[in-house]
Amino acid sequence: MRGEWVAYAGARQGRTFLPAASFCPLCPVAEGRLGEIPFRTFEIAVFENRFPAFSDAGGALPVLPPGVEAAPAKGRCEVVVFSDDHRAALGTLSDDRIALLFEVWGARVEALGREYPHVLPFENRGEEIGVTLHHPHGQIYAFPFIPAQVRRAAEAQAASPVIGDLLRHAGELEIEALDEAVALVPPFAMYPYETWILPRRWAPGPQALSGSERQAMARLLGRAVRRLDGLFGSPMPYILTVQCAPRGFEDSFHMSVEIRPFRRDSGKLKYLAGVEQGAGVFLADILPEDAAARLRTLPAGGPA
Repeated sequence: MRGEWVAYAGARQGRTFLPAASFCPLCPVAEGRLGEIPFRTFEIAVFENRFPAFSDAGGALPVLPPGVEAAPAKGRCEVVVFSDDHRAALGTLSDDRIALLFEVWGARVEALGREYPHVLPFENRGEEIGVTLHHPHGQIYAFPFIPAQVRRAAEAQAASPVIGDLLRHAGELEIEALDEAVALVPPFAMYPYETWILPRRWAPGPQALSGSERQAMARLLGRAVRRLDGLFGSPMPYILTVQCAPRGFEDSFHMSVEIRPFRRDSGKLKYLAGVEQGAGVFLADILPEDAAARLRTLPAGGPA
């Protein structure tokens, strides 16, 4: 109907759901307790998801009506644990630790991209988003296809330097700028207080960033999360995605880290309702320039 794939993974129904901190599978292994990471301390850990939406095994194909395509869900899903501290969050990590996270993202995008046409690092934060483990972590999906939304964005960038133009003319949409990276609210923000972190120099993904660029991106990312947490005095539920070049668009795609917050005001969530779900047209409650102006006024200090 829309030229988009839908993936089915019935085995994920049995995945771990909001265990107590003492049973968290992402914490360092302690005496008498098992976990996914066999170390008593660590900085960042990456391992294959035990409940993947895509895997090397794929799956049996159903019998479908004529004209409907089916294919095995072959791919890879990984978990990226940001810290061994169960109480940490992206906004509490030091700039150096977040820079290391950019290095990890880049290494996995480069490795998985050799086999799969698109790789997406992301973080879901907050029970409002559907998080099932509170320990600070994200995921990486390696898709056997280029998702339709990603392809549309890649084709737009191939046709015109959208991100480069945005960086040159951000104006009142800019939240904070460093020599090598910028935080801003995009003029086409779909969520209230949506925040993007962009390297000034064109780079197709985190694997192409220099050490100083990783450090700049890390600083702005940590400060962006702290600003969002400070908006309404509580941790902001959000979806963070690291948008990287899909295969075939490596020479034109400009990477971005995109944070989509799910709270529009204190105690009020941004719901995707009839128009968003039924027509794909987002209704935003906050003008991008107003969101940027408010975010600029918020303190963003924290670990360095």
